[in-house]
Amino acid sequence: MNGDDDNEVLDPDPASHPAHHFSSPAEVGLRERKRQRRYQDISEAAIALFLAKGFDRVSVAEVAAAVEISKPTLFRYFPAKEDLALYRFADHEDEAARVVAGRPGGVRPLEALRLHFLAGLDRRDPVTGLNDHEGVLAYHRLLYGTPSLVARLYGYQRRSEEALAAALGSGIEGALGAGQIIAVQRILAQENWRRIAAGEPAGAVHPDAVAAAELAFERLRHGLVLW
Repeated sequence: MNGDDDNEVLDPDPASHPAHHFSSPAEVGLRERKRQRRYQDISEAAIALFLAKGFDRVSVAEVAAAVEISKPTLFRYFPAKEDLALYRFADHEDEAARVVAGRPGGVRPLEALRLHFLAGLDRRDPVTGLNDHEGVLAYHRLLYGTPSLVARLYGYQRRSEEALAAALGSGIEGALGAGQIIAVQRILAQENWRRIAAGEPAGAVHPDAVAAAELAFERLRHGLVLW
């Protein structure tokens, strides 16, 4: 593929294209899967370069060359260099809101979120901080060791709060509740990551991580009586 040939590039916002209103559901689904794969491929290529050389030593032009697209085209996918590294968080941005919205009948929001977090610990979901795979550890070192990435991550966390607040409803009560829940999950994950980064295996940290999560959600239950 020619690096400047945008005919090979999928529209990062396909739903906005008038022609797509005449596409069949199957065609739209295939196009969306291709688009998501393209985002992932670009992000993973960028992360590989960042891990090899350091975030600040890799230019956007170098990433564009690695995935054989032009620099302007890359910016159509990722408006900021930091977004290339943080795309792994994209699926998690509204995760808490999706858990609340999709919970079974009769299950309170906090209970759904508690069970979801505990399940993440059991399966060693990297977003819980409880994962000692070397690739995950290297990525976390890159993330938390790069000030501009940490700063950009706050934007993802803010959007997580906003999405969860919308799912919880109740105006300012929902916003306050969402802020506390997202903060608790972040603190739990950071403590797990701190211990694993210090050399403890995930299996050894797991019991304490479960106990800490149970304690944290118990505290939330006492304070967030609406949920």
